[in-house]
Amino acid sequence: MLCGMNRDDICSAFLDRLSFELYPFQEEALLAWFEAEGGILVSAPTGMGKTLIAEAAIFEALTAGQRLYYTTPLIALTDQKFREFQDKAEEWGFERDDIGLITGNRLVNPEARVRVVVAEILLNHLLGEPERFDDVSAVVMDEFHNFNDFERGIVWELSLVLLPKHVRVMLLSATVGNAVEFLGWLREQHGKKLRLVQTDERRVPLEYEWVGEKLLTEHLPGMATDDDGTCRSPALVFCFNRDECWDVAERLKGVKLIDQATRATIEAHLAEADLDEGAGPKLRNILIRGVGVHHAGILPKHKEVVEDLFLAKLIPFVICTETLAAGINLPARSVVISTLLKGKPGERKLVPSSSAHQMFGRAGRPQFDKKGYVYAVAHDDDVKIEKWRKKYEQIDPNSKDPGILRMRKQLEKKKPTRRKTEQYWTEGQFQSLIKAGPGKLYSRSMIPYQVLIYLLTRSGSVTEVRDFLSNRFNSLKKIEAFQDQLDHMIGNLHTFGYLARREGDDHVTLNDSIHELLTFRSVDPVYGAFLCGELNYANLDEKIQALESVLQMPFPIARRLKLEDVPPGPLQKERLEPLMISMGVKLAGPEEEEDEAPPSTGLFWDDAEEEERPPAFPEMLKILYDSKLETPEDIWVQPKWAAGGVFVMDCDFFKFVKARDLIKNEGLILRHLLRLVILAGEFFTKTQDPEYQEVAEKATKTSMRVDPRYSEKFLAQAEEAKKLTAF
Repeated sequence: MLCGMNRDDICSAFLDRLSFELYPFQEEALLAWFEAEGGILVSAPTGMGKTLIAEAAIFEALTAGQRLYYTTPLIALTDQKFREFQDKAEEWGFERDDIGLITGNRLVNPEARVRVVVAEILLNHLLGEPERFDDVSAVVMDEFHNFNDFERGIVWELSLVLLPKHVRVMLLSATVGNAVEFLGWLREQHGKKLRLVQTDERRVPLEYEWVGEKLLTEHLPGMATDDDGTCRSPALVFCFNRDECWDVAERLKGVKLIDQATRATIEAHLAEADLDEGAGPKLRNILIRGVGVHHAGILPKHKEVVEDLFLAKLIPFVICTETLAAGINLPARSVVISTLLKGKPGERKLVPSSSAHQMFGRAGRPQFDKKGYVYAVAHDDDVKIEKWRKKYEQIDPNSKDPGILRMRKQLEKKKPTRRKTEQYWTEGQFQSLIKAGPGKLYSRSMIPYQVLIYLLTRSGSVTEVRDFLSNRFNSLKKIEAFQDQLDHMIGNLHTFGYLARREGDDHVTLNDSIHELLTFRSVDPVYGAFLCGELNYANLDEKIQALESVLQMPFPIARRLKLEDVPPGPLQKERLEPLMISMGVKLAGPEEEEDEAPPSTGLFWDDAEEEERPPAFPEMLKILYDSKLETPEDIWVQPKWAAGGVFVMDCDFFKFVKARDLIKNEGLILRHLLRLVILAGEFFTKTQDPEYQEVAEKATKTSMRVDPRYSEKFLAQAEEAKKLTAF
């Protein structure tokens, strides 16, 4: 120790600086960190003070003259923690410059002893500059439950696996359902021994209640009272689709939720807001009644208005989708779950317990509430049945009074029943979700091509990749599926000439062109490179169709963005259609072309009708691609004409969403345009074709007119993300 202090001394020095009493959980975690040889996994609900444990690790590194990395999943959170830790360092008597920041676009004291970084930066350093870690003593990974993320989880997984054995690890996570199993995997497969510190305790305990006798629109008004003892607002009301959010908000029309003074304050606030176009006027009308709507279909600038009013305690309810539970922090006293089922009509299933607990966990504000309240509301039909039952049971069955007998018979005729076309949920299912506990960590998805290329570049051996996949954290069946997918990926890289295989072993030789695939982040890179080649024959409209087809959009939205008004271009008429005919693919005849065929979320099939139909232009490209592969890949193609339709209307966004009846989902169209900017930029980088630049410029121009602040932020973060690429 450079400071002449051992770890016990440093622990005591840190504790002496605290001016408040620790939770038992915090005390256990601090002692475990200073005792455990390999590090700790801290699993606890939000609000339990996990940041204090990280501060202890930073204090130790500064005191002992060691280096430490602190990672977060978000650029904004990284900036926030950087400022907080600079303040702490100064408070402890160290220099502010002892804390550094590294993101894609910002470098502040990059050689500082404590480096606050986005997760991908840590992995970049591990892959490209492993010598950096010779004098690193510890790594703190905040929000470690992102290991579970389907797209970015591999960043946390690879970082953890690649860290040198001498580096101690602190993993800070929301409550994990399989923490013991996870640490067993780390120990057995990777030789990393971490101590577990976990608690289910919450600073604000939760109280759960099943609402079986009131409709949602009857229950909510009773929550917004003037008596703090009975008031259960502000509350988040979770629905599982965007249309239902609007429907619930509309059903509250005429219900008194706020007083006139509050309404006047809201109206004054809205006078400064941009709510004149699209869904803005509709949102304004419900906000002045005390209700907000918040989901992916709302423009970001409108969501900010809702958030500001809710945080100011001016609106008691925000009707939202479950995405809010995993994202922005809107502190609420209560959470109301409008349904326990999720999915397509007729195929709905009980919401996963991990999602349910994310929603439950949003109830209870440590600074305001002694309890948080979670309500689950029964289906409207079941509420009506329960109301009828109570009314019916109040009638004396043994009465001889003719009036009472007549009343009983009349009530029997009006008995409500469940419908065969509906799916229902129960109080028992609600209790099962409560008991099920939080979600579990797993290696969720196959490694992307970028990771595969990196692993192959290290040794040229597929065996190394197979070993890595074999040691991932999932079931044997899932790992076997990963191995099968690896064979497909290697075969496809070979088919397109990116690598050569030696017969009889697992060694490959990489061609220099394989690194060009790393240009693509928004699309499967092999398919992206294939499209670049084919679209050399395409006109601008065909290029737009191809780009839009690989950007996913919810089916109910995509079906309103049909391609029937877009005439066939040269690539379709002169190359693809003759190829389709030679391959035996049935194309639309003259009469069929006049029929309306909704776009597909997969090849040939319409999710709603499940009727086979001729392929659209983007699907022809996918058919041609599949025909060249040893094994077709599961690449998602969805024909649609969103950006193209906006461009045809002179980039008049609001005119377009109104024409397509998408006003309530305009936020999704805006995000689609911004994603198209990024994708078109990748195609321009690969081809230098100015038409891709034109697409990006038009989409940028449109987006900046609609929501300039969000669009600028989105594009800036996307640019930064390019520099954060870990492979």
